[in-house]
Amino acid sequence: MSSPLPRRRFIQGTALATGAAFLPATAAHAADAVTIGADGITLTGRTDGSVLVQDGTGADRVLLPHFMIKDSVLGQQRTFGGTPTQLTLPDGRPAIQVVYTMGGAAPGVTVRGVFDVTAHRAHLRWEVSGSPTLTPTGFMFARTVYGASRAESYEALTTWLRDPRGGIPYETDAGGAYVEHWTGLRGFFCLPSTNPAYTNATWIHSPGTATGSGTAVTEADLVLGDLRPRSAGALAQGRPLSVDVWTDQPFNLYETAGQTMTLNAEVVNGGRAAKPVTVHWWARDFSGTEVAGGTVSRTLAAGAAWQPSFAVTAPGQGIVFTEVQAVAGDDTALARTNLSVLPPFSYRAGADSMFGIANYPWLLEPSEEAVLGLLRTLGVRWIRIAYDGAPGLPVAALDAAGIAHNVELSGIPVGGTAEQIATWADTNVARALAAGAACFEVANEVNQPWMSGRGADAYVRDGLRQVTDRLTAAGSSMKVMNAGLGGMDHVWTENFRAAGGWDLIDAFAFHPGRGNFTPDYAPPPEEWTLGANGTYWNFLGALRKARQLVQEYGGDKEIWLTEAYASTRPNAWWTDTYRHAAENVLLTLALAKAEGVRGVNWYQLHDSTLHHPQEADPDNPEYHYGLMHRDTSAKPSLLAYATAARVLDRATFVRHLAFADADIKGLLFTTPDGPVSILWSRKDGYLLNASHTDDPWYATPEPWIDPWPTKTDVVAHSGTVQGTVTEVDCIGRRRALTAAGGKVTLTLDGAPRVYHGLAANPDWK
Repeated sequence: MSSPLPRRRFIQGTALATGAAFLPATAAHAADAVTIGADGITLTGRTDGSVLVQDGTGADRVLLPHFMIKDSVLGQQRTFGGTPTQLTLPDGRPAIQVVYTMGGAAPGVTVRGVFDVTAHRAHLRWEVSGSPTLTPTGFMFARTVYGASRAESYEALTTWLRDPRGGIPYETDAGGAYVEHWTGLRGFFCLPSTNPAYTNATWIHSPGTATGSGTAVTEADLVLGDLRPRSAGALAQGRPLSVDVWTDQPFNLYETAGQTMTLNAEVVNGGRAAKPVTVHWWARDFSGTEVAGGTVSRTLAAGAAWQPSFAVTAPGQGIVFTEVQAVAGDDTALARTNLSVLPPFSYRAGADSMFGIANYPWLLEPSEEAVLGLLRTLGVRWIRIAYDGAPGLPVAALDAAGIAHNVELSGIPVGGTAEQIATWADTNVARALAAGAACFEVANEVNQPWMSGRGADAYVRDGLRQVTDRLTAAGSSMKVMNAGLGGMDHVWTENFRAAGGWDLIDAFAFHPGRGNFTPDYAPPPEEWTLGANGTYWNFLGALRKARQLVQEYGGDKEIWLTEAYASTRPNAWWTDTYRHAAENVLLTLALAKAEGVRGVNWYQLHDSTLHHPQEADPDNPEYHYGLMHRDTSAKPSLLAYATAARVLDRATFVRHLAFADADIKGLLFTTPDGPVSILWSRKDGYLLNASHTDDPWYATPEPWIDPWPTKTDVVAHSGTVQGTVTEVDCIGRRRALTAAGGKVTLTLDGAPRVYHGLAANPDWK
């Protein structure tokens, strides 16, 4: 997936050396043009020091005219012309060398370019020397693109890895690509590292690597071909094999049983010789049944791409996990994605709904319209942050779609001058008012260090009170929330109340982070332990403590979970497996409803980080909170969110169920369509991934593996003497059970399941 490249000027480099005062004292020595070529690509080093790139037909595609260094003393300095010559690489291939001319403002600095080609690929290398104060992270090269059919776009590059210790495969970062578009052809500037925010219409941000005192090197590759970006990245890196997978359906999300879901693959031979390649593929459902699969083979020429496609039949509702693996001798490569089915649903709760998304849905892939459609399908009624100029969906688009929105605005200059504090408050209150926000959440997680109680009084003085005073003066009825707390920090909350903050808010906001505990784990606060893996990070115990404080402090405050979580960091015991996450999404939302929570903003819609969109970052805990994967295909969590939103759309909590067996847990709701029960067992305890060691690494099981060994049969009372009870699992799959004599036998384990058709007293004894 691609997004338009921001055409921002590099902040530190707006004054480019283009004036006559920066020209070298003498003109560069004229030289003959030098040309080298390989299949599908030709480079010509021209007498002005630029390098022209042509495709296999001889059409001019790209010109590489200049290189720019960055230096902490000299600033940014670019080349002015250069001398091309041909040289021979150690492997015997020809290359073009350009010795560039620098301006007088960069005395002693030398820049040399070396450019070589293999099939459909140019390798670009710039060597810089002569200054002990180089800043290689700011290096850039210029490019001019001829005859583009549309604007340049940027793609984060990834590759799939298997840990030799086991667990599940995962994606990791493989750099980035700036994609040029022509009719029938694309070009890919592939770099091991780059920041698209620093790239503009003239310069590509191309960080270098220091190679010594006063020397550094930048390397990049330009690949030409009708390829997928990740395939181009593999060619650029010289990987022997690569695989990419996708569908042509937004989010790989389908609506109807029986549809053909077409899984596309692209396999590339990144080696320098032809080789036979075998592709193995499979598709498994949530139960682990292989619903499709097979093996195909082909001989691929060096640099060649092959695009097989595979058909999978859509289930009624659910998810299909897929993998495509290419094998050639000892070389292997794989890629995964998920296909899912979620039929339409008519939500009727309207403004009473508690279902929301946190941290704005900012990745508008494949389009704004598609993302809005997905939010409606999921039952999302609230967006935590939306205002003009924010990333993500515009306020007007949300309003038109009937999706309500709040704001969370941070950066309070605590302890600053009166002028700084007033400027912050004036700016952000105006922003919230202009957005038409329903609620203003004043900052985020200001209660650090957790449970220290520090800073509550200053927060009230310099932030919260400044906001409420201005909203009152404006005659606004906008509700105000405290900064969403990291965990249920009752120590900070007491200090907040003592400072007068409680009387200033309409809603109490916090973030009940959760470790490897089930959501219904509720240790008493006096037993909470702190630290990265402490029991402070529990869900139900935190929520009940919040309810207790709301009742004790008074004022009839709403409770908002402005961030709720089910992180799926792979191969780490502290976070959920993909299967546990789906179960825990459903149970988290059901418990929130049962505890009277006004709004739950799930953190977040898709795996990624705001400043590095769609860049794989497996070691970053912040990266793994999405309901969708990096490629925007659904995790089971996404279907679980939709299941909860549909089941609880107009539900009212009645009570906790109490079966004779104390390990059997349940929640009873009423709905316009009759009673709904959500049941589960805690025979296997409240601890997830319990077999872990002290090592943070843990072999995450595949998502179709049932993690609950103990199955318990429970007799429940049905709503009719004879009839059908419908069981719905966490991802919305339905199963009919037969009631007889007013009873039905249910098989329960640690996974919550929804039951329609039970009596209003299913636990009657």
